[in-house]
Amino acid sequence: MFVCVQNAGRSQMAETLFNKMAPKGWRAVSAGTVPAVQVNPAVTQVLKEIGIDISHAKPKAISNEMIREADRIITMGCGAGFCPAAFLPKIEDWNIEDPKGKTLEQLREIRDVIKGKVLMLIEGLDKPTKV
Repeated sequence: MFVCVQNAGRSQMAETLFNKMAPKGWRAVSAGTVPAVQVNPAVTQVLKEIGIDISHAKPKAISNEMIREADRIITMGCGAGFCPAAFLPKIEDWNIEDPKGKTLEQLREIRDVIKGKVLMLIEGLDKPTKV
């Protein structure tokens, strides 16, 4: 599970990239502690540039069920403000810059950092063993 405050940028990118690249049987979700009304349109644009359409995505609130079902919880980095997600169990923080108010070039850099981290995460997944 990928978590950020608004679930409008970083965590949406991570969820979508993970689900596009992960091996069969693995699935990610994303959520926010204080979800926005919509996904950041510029985030939608920079993902579309690499062939990924998230125009249908909606920010979601984190739930106790999501926390229970998650194998791992990755926060995107909450910036200088208070982040309630920091008190969740099984936390790993990627400390990725908030895309809010950034230029398209800066958003592309954030997208590429997230993509690299997602690829490393996927490489570290437990591989199914043959019986």
